[in-house]
Amino acid sequence: MDRISWNQYFLAQSHLLSWRSTCSRLAVGATIVRDKRIIAGGYNGSIAGDEHCIDKGCYVIDGHCVRTIHAEMNAILQCAKFGVATNGADLYVTHYPCLHCTKAIIQAGIQNVYYAQDYRVHPYAKELFEKAGVHVEHVPFHPETLDIRAKEKAKLVEKLFMIAKDHGAEAAELEELQQMAAALFAGTYQETETGSVPKA
Repeated sequence: MDRISWNQYFLAQSHLLSWRSTCSRLAVGATIVRDKRIIAGGYNGSIAGDEHCIDKGCYVIDGHCVRTIHAEMNAILQCAKFGVATNGADLYVTHYPCLHCTKAIIQAGIQNVYYAQDYRVHPYAKELFEKAGVHVEHVPFHPETLDIRAKEKAKLVEKLFMIAKDHGAEAAELEELQQMAAALFAGTYQETETGSVPKA
């Protein structure tokens, strides 16, 4: 069995955390790591005891939901609450940090930030990371790392495409099925004689 990389392992954790998000505008997860060990995790949501966006709607002021604490901030505050040092740690987050989280990340002494997706990247956030000497790296996340049977499923779908083609399936039907499969196997496709199919 192939082992996933450390980056994919920790980003998978962040993506799982994002599913706990209670803000309907964007689901974000963050994981703080030191010496290849997870020391905290967070997702964007309301403070303890407050109403959740998914129940009451977002409280938007100047284009931002003020009800929500961001995932990165929640992870950092978790460390503060339980007395866990963040100096020299790494942060894995599903989306590029906002400007406010950038400042908190720097002040917490986090040295490396690995993010999966660009999202409203503020130029001043980039500038602050550079000034502080924080290494920031875009690491595309492979969703199949969340599914331990992804390769088996991809092989099955590829075989079904071949069978369908051999049995005279119309090109339009195959294309529609391939598009549906592509949505399920996002980012895990390769080109073959039948078109785009999941990578085995």
